[in-house]
Amino acid sequence: MAPGNRKNPQRATASDSTYTLLEFMADFPDDETCLNWLWRTRYAPDGETAFCQRCETERTFKRYTSKQQRQDWTCTACGLHVHPTAGTIYHKSSTGLHLWFYAMYLMTSTRCGISAKQLERELGVTYKTAWRMFNLIRNQLMEQDPDEKLTNRVEMDETYVGGKPRATDRAKWQKPGLTVQSQAVSWAHDKKTPIFGMVQRNDKVWEDGKTKATVTNYGNVVAYVVPKKMQSDVIRLMDDQVKDGTTIYTDDSRLYDWMDKSGWEHHKVRHSRGSYVANYQIHTQQIEGFWSLVKRGISGTHHAVSPKWLQGYVNEYVWRYNHRDNGRGMFSALLLRSAFPLATP
Repeated sequence: MAPGNRKNPQRATASDSTYTLLEFMADFPDDETCLNWLWRTRYAPDGETAFCQRCETERTFKRYTSKQQRQDWTCTACGLHVHPTAGTIYHKSSTGLHLWFYAMYLMTSTRCGISAKQLERELGVTYKTAWRMFNLIRNQLMEQDPDEKLTNRVEMDETYVGGKPRATDRAKWQKPGLTVQSQAVSWAHDKKTPIFGMVQRNDKVWEDGKTKATVTNYGNVVAYVVPKKMQSDVIRLMDDQVKDGTTIYTDDSRLYDWMDKSGWEHHKVRHSRGSYVANYQIHTQQIEGFWSLVKRGISGTHHAVSPKWLQGYVNEYVWRYNHRDNGRGMFSALLLRSAFPLATP
């Protein structure tokens, strides 16, 4: 067995893991530890002093044992009960906090995701409970941040998620004069669910021979399920998520023809002519790499996803992709979001 590293003697020096299962179990061994973490994160960093809304000042809070096993702290001055789980995804859940935390750890420690059936086996809960946990985590905690705008050089592309055409479908779309690829594209446009995505290039931007220090979110991606007639949604997403002055790279789909007259610096790679890279930098390979992760993850782990829930799964893959450089940071960021009330529409 290889010797451990200095930070964690139980982790091999050759391991690229940043947050192992043993480290997670040491940080959160039981429900009580998880509840105390919520209390300190949300209300009382020192564990005792918190703002009392009834007293309208800082007060000391104590946790008293009761037959009901309440998950609350009580103000010693006025008796106000404060519940750290109120308004969060844990609110009124009969599932233990330790299981919730472990579910988030699994979602952030796997590359291709984990299915609800696997979570059912891991936690010993019912499939209905496992699916509900994953659904809340994906749709409430992993929502994409519209304030993190992309800049500098951005690749854009659309893809279609769904099954493969059956024999009856091939017969329906088989038309004289159309190639097999054209028939497949026509079938996908009619049967599959479209997703539009944008990614900021994961490369350094130089200015006067030096790297720009102000550029952030290198390699971040945004992706949304869009209607089949998506041009208006593409324009809206660009206005919301891309800064002015950004250089855009796309394929030669007619969907992007409007950019040439809209003021964007727009470069196309001619996929229809068999070209995938031009002048060493005009390509859409990074966003296509992200689509590969999404499709391989869905087909290999989940097998099939309905259009109704597809956006939640896309959010999960976007979250993992944007936090891919730090496994511990990915889990910590997700856990921190879970500590505060959900945003109400």
